[in-house]
This record gives sequence, C-alpha cells and structure tokens, in this order.
Amino acid sequence: MTGDEIFQLFAFLLPAVVTGAVAFYFFRLHTRNEDGRRRYLLQKDAQKDALPIRLQAYERMVLFLERISLNSLVVRVAPVGKSKSDYENLLIRQIETEFDHNLSQQIYMSDECWNIIKAAKNATIQAIRSAGMSQTESPDKLREDILNQTMEKQSPSSTALSFIKKEVSELW
Repeated sequence: MTGDEIFQLFAFLLPAVVTGAVAFYFFRLHTRNEDGRRRYLLQKDAQKDALPIRLQAYERMVLFLERISLNSLVVRVAPVGKSKSDYENLLIRQIETEFDHNLSQQIYMSDECWNIIKAAKNATIQAIRSAGMSQTESPDKLREDILNQTMEKQSPSSTALSFIKKEVSELW
C-alpha cells in the first residue's frame, strides 16, 4: 500500500470512528439517564409504601415517650405495696417493658433519633433512681418526689419528642 492509499483509508475511517464514538457516548448517556429514571421511579414507589410505616413508627415512639414521661408514668402506675424500692423497680420495669415492646421501630428512623429516644429512656430511669435515693420510705412520698423533680426541669421525653417532630417534618 502506498502513502496515498493509507491516507485515503484513514480519511474514510476517521469520520466513521468519530461518528461511532459520538454514538457510543450518547447511547451510554441515554442508558445512564434511563437507569437513573427507573431508580427514581422505584424509589418513589417504595417511598410511597414506606412512608405510612415510618410515620406509624414515629407515632409509636411518641406514644412511648408520652407513656414514660414521669408525670404520666407516676400517675398511671400506682404503688402496689408499701416498699419504696418495689415501687421504684415497678416504674423502671414499666419503662423497660414499653421500650422492649417498641424495639423494632428503630429500623424506620434515623440512628440519631433512636439514640435520642434511648437517652430519654435512660435519663427517665436515672431520674427515678435519683428520686429513690432520697430518705423517704413510702412509695407515695417517692411519687411526690418524682413529680416535684419534673416541675423543676424539662422532662427527657419532651426533648426527644421535639426531635421526633423535627425529623418527621423533614419527611415532607
């Protein structure tokens, strides 16, 4: 082959190669765009199905936090015996039972939200234990001490409730 023939062959091949490369680029771009669109539509459908479940999980955790708020807990759970420590243990057992009942809800919420809920639960238990360390002997006096504590400072449940409300508002 002579130099002219090679040049002519190259002159014919160059536009075909450029056209093929451009076609490949646009085909790949189109394919990526379609994959992204399909993924978006699937995610949108999944979101539509998952949103009610997530909202139900948040509702259950709000109910949990309301039930373990010290005011609500002490009013709802009356002492059964005459022992202050038995009443303290009963209150803590009520909190732990409620928490265990709602453990599965953590998969529907953020880790940060779940950790705040656990912190509220632990702070509530700690408040009961610290009230239990008082010199009072009767469970009724312990109830009164716990209620007095709640009047002085914001309850851990209300802090967690605020966070849940903020997180749920971000779902929209």
